[in-house]
Amino acid sequence: MKKKLLAMLCCMTLAAASLTGCGGGAAETGAEATGTDAAGADAAGADTQEPAASGGDVKIALITMDSIDQHWVTLNEGAQEAAAELGVTVDFMAPNTKDDAQQIECVNNAVAGGYQAILVAANGPDAISSALKEASAAGVKIVYVDSPANVDAEATFSTDNKAAGTTAGQEMIKALEAAGTTSGDIGIINVNAATDSCVMREEGFRAAFEGSSFNILETQYGEGDAAKSQSIAENYITQGVVGIFGCNEGSTTGAGNAIKAAGNSGIIGVGFDKSDAIQNLIKDGYLLCTMAQNPDVMGYEGVKAAVAAVNGESLGGKVTDTGVSVIDAAGLGEGAADAALNSTTTASQEWKIALITMDSIDQHWVTLNEGAQAKAKELGVSVTFMAPNTKDDAQQIECVNNAVAGGYNAIMVAANGPDAISSALNEAAAAGVKIVYVDSPANVEAEATFSTDNKAAGKTAGEEMIKALEAAGTTSGDIGIINVNAATDSCVMREEGFRSAFEGTDFNLLETQYGEGDAAKFQSIAENYITQGVVGIFGCNEGSTTGAGNAIKAAGNADIIGVGFDKSDAIMNLIGDGYLLCTMAQNPDQMGSMGVEACVKALEGESLGGAVQDTGVSVLTK
Repeated sequence: MKKKLLAMLCCMTLAAASLTGCGGGAAETGAEATGTDAAGADAAGADTQEPAASGGDVKIALITMDSIDQHWVTLNEGAQEAAAELGVTVDFMAPNTKDDAQQIECVNNAVAGGYQAILVAANGPDAISSALKEASAAGVKIVYVDSPANVDAEATFSTDNKAAGTTAGQEMIKALEAAGTTSGDIGIINVNAATDSCVMREEGFRAAFEGSSFNILETQYGEGDAAKSQSIAENYITQGVVGIFGCNEGSTTGAGNAIKAAGNSGIIGVGFDKSDAIQNLIKDGYLLCTMAQNPDVMGYEGVKAAVAAVNGESLGGKVTDTGVSVIDAAGLGEGAADAALNSTTTASQEWKIALITMDSIDQHWVTLNEGAQAKAKELGVSVTFMAPNTKDDAQQIECVNNAVAGGYNAIMVAANGPDAISSALNEAAAAGVKIVYVDSPANVEAEATFSTDNKAAGKTAGEEMIKALEAAGTTSGDIGIINVNAATDSCVMREEGFRSAFEGTDFNLLETQYGEGDAAKFQSIAENYITQGVVGIFGCNEGSTTGAGNAIKAAGNADIIGVGFDKSDAIMNLIGDGYLLCTMAQNPDQMGSMGVEACVKALEGESLGGAVQDTGVSVLTK
């Protein structure tokens, strides 16, 4: 107790003596946004204060790496939106610059100030850990946004940075090869060697170049400072690099400014985050593209999680991927896809929208419909759920034709297969019906697509299985895969990603078996795999995952590692009982909600440019 009180008194002294860190202007900004005094609690009260029982009593500190980058400003805006909805206080207490000591001071000040929860984007996973452990020991709930530290937290909301870094590398390679460049040096500008999110981005970026003739130079660190990053990029340019990768907003801005100053738009610049400066550099041709995260979603969902944790709900350390989009010149400017997707809209009339998913039974599609109906009610439009009762191309084609005949203005569709439904969709589009894809696209152009990055999520599923098998001492053996069919794009991509995770291992992936959406058939396939002595089974969708779990349960062999996709009551019960390891939980409600909004925008004359939006995925375990 004396030690804790002494720590609090030290924090109060630091806050009073140093307004250049967290105790001054940054906290004032948060207080202005919420109408609350950021230092309103007595320090001694933090020693005895119990978690709030009602939303209005909850005080949350938001501590990001700095308070300047537009990424963090946008994250704070999302947090403030959730705070207003829930009736809680969120104070933005970030330092003015990326500095471990200042961020630690912010954490200590939050504890001393009686905050019940801290939302934090760790500048480094280790430096801040001791302060966070002390905060947790004092009863403060910890939620990570963007970048975690090496301390257990209630939940984490972040981008799958390694996968996004690989995408950035792939985009650079495509552009270089299109320009006839198949070798050369590539420069990387990172923040530092400790910030987990940026380290993962670099790791993913480097992975994209494995097996190519390009040479990745030694990484240079700019501490997130745009001017320092520009100087590093200029030095790279004098060395004759063909491409530069910036791992965050400051390093991306610096790289673009250096390419602009050199007047050499032949150098391919690729980066991370979305700011006005970065978008202008893309428009002007000095950057190829940027990986745009969703910081507002991180802030919004982080606050909701913090309030739930303070009120006693167990979140189990859940990690949620908040998604990323590739923004290039084609997606910027007047009527740009990204701008259109993020703009607000109103309906001038009660538009009729048909929602046609693969079936109407799986909980995934039911949840997608719930998201669609909620948004339809908000916008004053009509959404009719017209999905078939089973996964069947002919029935889905019939649904499309019925929607056209019924005078529907737009169709939201999750294609059972990319080819079978294409002719019907082409006819619908020719009749003036707007097409928006949710979950699974067909081979027909659409206004927009809202789906999971299924290949990346499938790879994550594979990595989770490998970790569990190795933890059990199993380093080889057969793995079974149960898929819907060989045509459904989303499931095909999941399988492809899953298989890629096992490359270079001693495990043997058996030939995929198809259940065509039939739960009994899925279970039968899994039971057959079990008789063959498999060590693991992967289900590519809700039905196949449920079938795999039920088969493992029936066999009474919880040592077989079952991993799957989608979230249903049945799947969660199988995970809880130990017959499935985990599932990749998508966000079908977001797909439905965003899909309806995109339909209305298209019907109101906005051009969405065929934008593709990753709606993210979470790994749900016991």
